[in-house]
Amino acid sequence: MKEIKIPELAESITEGTIAEWLVQPGDKVEKGDPVVELETDKVNVEVNSDYAGVIVEVLAEEGDDVSVGDAIAKVDESGSEAAAPSTEAPAAEEKKEEAAPAEAPKQEAQEEVVATEAGDVIASPAARKLARELNIDLSQVKAQDPLGRIRPEDVEAANNAAKSAPAAPAKKQAAATETAQQFEKPVRVEKMSRRRQTIAKRLVEAQHEAAMLTTFNEIDMTAIMNLRKERQEGFVKKNDIKLGFMSFFTKATVAALKEFPLLNAEIDGTDLIVKEFYDIGIAVSTEGGLVVPVVRDADKLDFAGIEKEIVRLGTLARDNKLGLDDLQGGSFSITNGGIFGSMLSTPILNAPQVGILGMHNIVKRAVVMPDDTIEVRPMMYLALSYDHRIVDGKEAVQFLVRIKEMLEDPYDLLLQG
Repeated sequence: MKEIKIPELAESITEGTIAEWLVQPGDKVEKGDPVVELETDKVNVEVNSDYAGVIVEVLAEEGDDVSVGDAIAKVDESGSEAAAPSTEAPAAEEKKEEAAPAEAPKQEAQEEVVATEAGDVIASPAARKLARELNIDLSQVKAQDPLGRIRPEDVEAANNAAKSAPAAPAKKQAAATETAQQFEKPVRVEKMSRRRQTIAKRLVEAQHEAAMLTTFNEIDMTAIMNLRKERQEGFVKKNDIKLGFMSFFTKATVAALKEFPLLNAEIDGTDLIVKEFYDIGIAVSTEGGLVVPVVRDADKLDFAGIEKEIVRLGTLARDNKLGLDDLQGGSFSITNGGIFGSMLSTPILNAPQVGILGMHNIVKRAVVMPDDTIEVRPMMYLALSYDHRIVDGKEAVQFLVRIKEMLEDPYDLLLQG
């Protein structure tokens, strides 16, 4: 009997939550087959079997927290035939009976009886009697015998598992009931997902550890919207993808970071690590919570390359298929609350990064033009949250103004690449 254990996942991941079992007791697996989906604080990963055989027992239920090295299932390497069609069992039994001595004890012969009241379950009378005493459903008992015959020890194992398994859920349910009773009106108590717990923890840590400050500005989106309308058809025809807003903001951000490098840095004790690469995190909202996949080397990508990468990462995020490499190592982040209708917000830093740009919705507003005339323009508020420990207010304001200038003259931005 072998145990499937939680392997080393990544340097920063030591535990997770059982999200979904992909196999059940009695299922045959090959070495390398995925057996369970594990939810970590970053992504969901599949844990594979290190052995070929039959799953005889799962040691953790869906929703249970597990750590690296924990055993989560047992595999019988010699039980590969247990998954074979049941029609072979009677033939094997028949052969065994023919080979048995005529003077075999009556008790041994009784153990081969197939119980009609238990359907297709093969069990000895002793196992059947014990199951009745313990109120165990034989159809739910997993046999160790390769032929599927249930013995008393199998019933005892099932009984022990039944005693231990409900303990944790019962305790959780009791705690949830106690919490609900604190309210006079109906409530529903739900456990936070591991990802949501991690998001909550890190957002609080960012506010406690960084001297976070936010500065605001607004941009006139007229030029970008006109350019997109003018170039969209040709852009789609050439690149097979639409020209969105995010590529403009990403390009402008990279250009501004090159002028104000401290916003592309992080703090390491008493040292500053100024990054000379531009891996831009793009916040994506999913059912499991906010994730920030990273567009690598955004400075080396053209507009189409950025748009394609954002679409690719966004699709992986919503399908819960992001890998750890997709989320690690960003140098600066962009979040767009405008797609949900946000007019203004103060984004929280994605530690250890020291800057994050917040986009908001586009609203037509009356704007006083340089010649004192008033025009209706599509306007967007921008927010830059930064770590005041290493970024002064002057740099932060100038950084945001530079982004505004480039976005209000996108033709120049295009020419600069």
